[in-house]
Amino acid sequence: MRYKYIYFIGIGGIGMSAIARYYKFKGLDVSGYDRTPSDLTRALEAEGIAVHYEDEPARIPADINDTLVVYTPAVPAELEELRFVREHGYRVIKRSKMLGEITAGQTCLAVAGTHGKTTTSTLVAHILTEGGPGCSAFLGGISKNYGTNMLVSHTPTVVAEADEFDRSFHQLHPAIAAITAMDADHLDIYGDLAHVHEAFRIFASQVSETLILKLGLPIHPEDTPARIFSYHFDDTRADFHSTNLRLDATGHYTYDLVYPGGVLNDIRVGAIGWVNVENSIAAAAMCLCYGLDAQKVRHAIGTFEGAQRRLDVHVNTPAITYIDDYAHHPAELQSAISSIRQVFPGRKVTGIFQPHLYTRTRDFAPEFAKALSGLDKLILLDIYPAREEPIPGVTSEIIFRDVTAPEKVLLTRDGLMPYLEKEPVDVLVTLGAGNIDRCIGPITEMLEKRL
Repeated sequence: MRYKYIYFIGIGGIGMSAIARYYKFKGLDVSGYDRTPSDLTRALEAEGIAVHYEDEPARIPADINDTLVVYTPAVPAELEELRFVREHGYRVIKRSKMLGEITAGQTCLAVAGTHGKTTTSTLVAHILTEGGPGCSAFLGGISKNYGTNMLVSHTPTVVAEADEFDRSFHQLHPAIAAITAMDADHLDIYGDLAHVHEAFRIFASQVSETLILKLGLPIHPEDTPARIFSYHFDDTRADFHSTNLRLDATGHYTYDLVYPGGVLNDIRVGAIGWVNVENSIAAAAMCLCYGLDAQKVRHAIGTFEGAQRRLDVHVNTPAITYIDDYAHHPAELQSAISSIRQVFPGRKVTGIFQPHLYTRTRDFAPEFAKALSGLDKLILLDIYPAREEPIPGVTSEIIFRDVTAPEKVLLTRDGLMPYLEKEPVDVLVTLGAGNIDRCIGPITEMLEKRL
């Protein structure tokens, strides 16, 4: 890296912050802008990275030749800082291209998929760290084992979450990869499911050695030079699948893994829910294909604590349970809700969902309503817009009206806590990718006072 300064526009994003931490570790002068403070930006500041929250080009390092600017496409093009660096001759690159440059020349293990990729890639990084030679990792969530979204190792192996948003994953050329799901999403970018599939096939074509596919996904041998293995939760047609599945009283599953090398017995998954069994099968498949010892893979899966905001348990008693999950797509909601129902049978499950993006709400309103109808009670919040302007006629109401859950209520985010203060809670789950995460602390504190 010939630059002295790395400046990040949108430094508080989960992917951006991981790269910022990486270059801080490498000894470069790292700083950046984000719109609002968050737990993540405060953590960056505590690590010695300067972050500011005003759109002020004067804060950008003045040495153009020694400064590299990294930006996220989630930042609006009219942002003054982004316009300034483009007009004044700085080298300006997208986060995805930066990640591609970092991983080039190393053995890259990448996890792609419209859902499941954060937990799976975080688990792969944990297995390699605890049971293997170590790795560097750029994750789309905070590992609960390590308290960070970035791991650094001198081993030339890197784990990356391969994000399909804005076709970012086309910058990666992994040796080993997994694809967990190829559902319709980001239709503001892709237009339709056919173009989503096309983007994943392009990603598959860039995998050089081994591709681990969820059974049934439309990727074929002619789409990739890599050898293909399939995985599934329990379908015996898959190369990697579970058998002899057992659920204990704490919500953790134990299973035997059937794989091309034989059977790996008694894998206890450290993170709760059936969905994490499936994620662990994909991660185990990648690590076994990488060459790790099977018993070390088994042990590391058992010590995995999960990723923040992925079936993340904050309170768990027989009387009150509170879980938070990042689910923001109908398929993710269905997986999270069904996992929680299996872990806590017979209990009343109340879900608080904050839709993320007007376009996603417009494109999937019926599917959202169907998934959320799996709750006993729905508390539906207003839409979190992120980078988007409102779309006439698109509100949470277009989901709400078709939900068939026994109880449902429509609230603003500001009205949530006053409402919850008066509500009895059995199993409560917050769901969404917006700023609903700001409610986790207050909800946890409120529920702990009831115990």
